[in-house]
Amino acid sequence: MAGDKIVKSDAEWRELLTPEQYQVCRQKGTERAFTGKYDRCKDKGTYVCQCCGNPLFASDTKFDSGTGWPSFYAPIDPEAVEEEEDNSFFMRRTEVMCARCDSHLGHVFPDGPAPTGLRYCMNSVSLDLQPDEE
Repeated sequence: MAGDKIVKSDAEWRELLTPEQYQVCRQKGTERAFTGKYDRCKDKGTYVCQCCGNPLFASDTKFDSGTGWPSFYAPIDPEAVEEEEDNSFFMRRTEVMCARCDSHLGHVFPDGPAPTGLRYCMNSVSLDLQPDEE
């Protein structure tokens, strides 16, 4: 599903992304809680990577975690994302990245709902919602 790896220079990413998108997606930043456009969004569709368009999450796996970030219990395909241990800020977390372009998406935690028990806590700025066709 991820297809061929997309590799761009730092300058190319800066040209393609807004400063906030660049800071979050390419420098592993985090948007402030409750500020992202998809936190409370209930629209149906597919959430794709803001940087490369890789399909990541289906709206029917989204749930309200109350954390201030859009949360999903599973990616569309396990191969759509990559996970890596993240020990920054004196915390132990698992970072989630786009498998196609290595964009930072957010983190996954083991406190989500059934059926997976996982909470993929994503940054809205890392995602682009492609609405379902009527």
